[in-house]
Order: sequence, then structure tokens, then C-alpha cells
Amino acid sequence: RWNWVILLNCWLTITYNTLNTITRRSHSLSVEEQVLIALRFYASGTFYQVVGDNVGVDKSTVSNVAKAVSIALAIIDCTHVHIQAPHERDWEYINRKGRYRINIQLVGDADLIITNCVVKWPGSVYDARILRESALYRELQTNRPDGIILGDSAYPLLPWLMTPFLAATTPAQARFNTAHCKTRCAIQRLNGVLKRRFACLNYLRVEPQGACNIILACIVLHNIATRHNVPLCEVYDAPGPVEEPDQPLVFCRNEGLTGHVVRDAIVRNYF
Repeated sequence: RWNWVILLNCWLTITYNTLNTITRRSHSLSVEEQVLIALRFYASGTFYQVVGDNVGVDKSTVSNVAKAVSIALAIIDCTHVHIQAPHERDWEYINRKGRYRINIQLVGDADLIITNCVVKWPGSVYDARILRESALYRELQTNRPDGIILGDSAYPLLPWLMTPFLAATTPAQARFNTAHCKTRCAIQRLNGVLKRRFACLNYLRVEPQGACNIILACIVLHNIATRHNVPLCEVYDAPGPVEEPDQPLVFCRNEGLTGHVVRDAIVRNYF
């Protein structure tokens, strides 16, 4: 079972000044009650009506609470999240598999902490475009980081972003690909833990903007829970082999040349 107390204590100082008062017929809900209702929704992923029946409020109150808490959390701080068909411009949210999705860019570390995220793009947008239009891309292109980010072949090969060899031609390149794959399993596991911890992310029955707010709130909660060693309800199994993305391969001549130099140097010195 979740340690709700840890999460609640971490959030109360943040939310007191940002959550609006939401009424429950004869009296308003306290901040504690609002946060706990939102947490129940995030963790269960069930209908608003079911959550409301469990805590003694109507579904409209649960909807208002989830929206308010999500916005409050989103101002603090890529996997796909399944959503219902939007009422407007629904075609933009259909991914290559024909499903309505929000495409999320996540950057994580080996401890499964999410260090950067972009949560706003429809499912039809490719990972490479999301990266190129992000603040992270602009920052790292200008200020080279002391380290590198690993990405799959849907991303461009850059001096600070290493992708695997599409076809390893030497034993050293093969060893690089193997190490790259094993290390990149961390982001696959992070995606799995995030959706295991917050069942609502398996299918959000809200419009895209509301979905983005809920996703951001869950990301903030995930980091708090991870830093406080809050366990999952059940043991989470390690992910299977990392699969190549179902997206066009990225080729960029100018940036790719410099990226190739860096990747070749890594292979030569360490593999």
C-alpha cells in the first residue's frame, strides 16, 4: 500500500496557496481532502463516479479536484499516454498505430528520477521534432553538458546525444550497442514504473489539456515518491529487451558528423 502520509506532507506546503476552495454541497473540502481525492484518482485510474462514491462526493467534485490539484502540481516542476478522442482536431492525436495519444518526452537518470519532461505534443508528432523544439535541445546545443544522453534511433546523433549504430560493423561497435541497450533499459523501466504507480496514465478520459496537467502532476508525484523510497504496491519486474522505435530513422548530416566523431571516440577509448 502507498505511504500517502509522506506524499501528503510533501505537498501540503505547496498546495495551500494554489488550490482554490472546492465545495462539497454543504461545506468546502480541505486541502488535505482535495489532495487525497486526487491521489486516489491518479493511483486507481477509475471513473470519477467510482472515486466519488468511495470518498462521499459527486463525480463533478472529483473532476474539479483532479483538475485543480493537477494544475497546482504542474507549476512546480517520451512515452505515449492513451486518451479519449478529443472533441477538436482529433486527428492530430492519432499515432502511427491508430490510437489517440499524448506523446511525452522524458529524460531520466539511473535512479528513475525524471530530470526533464515535455508534456504537450499530440501522438502524431515524432520524438525527434519534440526534442528539436524543446528548451532542453536549445540549452544543450548552446551549453555542452558534462556528459551525454542516450536515445534510440528515433533521435538524431548529436555530440551530447548518443544513439546506437544502425548496423554494427566491428566487435567494438557491437559492444557499444549492447552497453547502450542495457543502459537505456532504465528509461523503459521508468516508463513502466510511472504507469504502474499511476494507473490513470493507462487511459485518461479527459480532453488533451486536462490530460497534460494530470500527466505533469503524476511526474511530480513520481519524483517525490522515488526520492522518499515509496514502494510500488506490487513487485515490478524488469523490462524486456529494448525495442527500436516505430518511427522514421533520423538522419542529420551537419549535426550527425560531429555526433559521429564523438561516438567513434567513445567506441575507440572504451570498447
